[in-house]
Amino acid sequence: MDLGIRGKVALVAAASRGLGRAIALELASEGAKLILCARGADTLDTARNVISTCTGVEVHTVVADLSKHEHIELVTTEAMARFGQVDILVTNAGGPPAGPFEAHDWAAWERAVNLTLRSAVELTRAVLPGMRQRHWGRIINVTSIAVKQPVNNLILSNSVRSAVTGFARTLANEVATDGVTVNNILPGYTRTERVEELADANARKEGLSRRDILARFESEIPMHRLGEPKEFAALAAFLASEQASYITGQSIAVDGGWIKSLL
Repeated sequence: MDLGIRGKVALVAAASRGLGRAIALELASEGAKLILCARGADTLDTARNVISTCTGVEVHTVVADLSKHEHIELVTTEAMARFGQVDILVTNAGGPPAGPFEAHDWAAWERAVNLTLRSAVELTRAVLPGMRQRHWGRIINVTSIAVKQPVNNLILSNSVRSAVTGFARTLANEVATDGVTVNNILPGYTRTERVEELADANARKEGLSRRDILARFESEIPMHRLGEPKEFAALAAFLASEQASYITGQSIAVDGGWIKSLL
């Protein structure tokens, strides 16, 4: 299926590894030009080289910490200077640290808000006017299964990613007549560094091994396995496509059936 995004410009946040990198590769495979950002220069360079070599598309990178407003401005300014527009925005951020309520002071909450909510809001603020002017745009937020079914020991993520969901659902209605869609993708337990870090945090708390925790995760998933980043990225690419022009305001899980709710 031709997704109709060849030549479009996609800005993918936190794209040096994990889900962000998988999404970037999938979009590039469909012919989209890329601007990628992440905090780590070395891993970002590696991602750029791999994606560019595999797909032949133009890939521009910016080292940035999206919890800082000036870095968000840097990324969006570079995107406009290099490509003149952003057609597809994928907001994504490394998850806030694990732990119960008592483990996080207000400074930790503020860092989580800045990294997860503010980055999504301000990246959107920067690229949305152009999308509305061109009557075409795709905004895709990577959130979490936690927004539909809270995950134990993740009070920061459960709370702040839910705020992103509310923001996106409201915005979707505001821009629907402008040809701009806004959707959220909810990753479940996927084979990424983030899930390994979560497993390690739970292992330390419970006195178990990482393998024990990962085995528990797998036992809770009806498919009895972790997801693969490419499986998640396939949905992101479809939501970015021409074919998905009538899908907006949705929060879609890629979780192997982990969420137990009806909707």
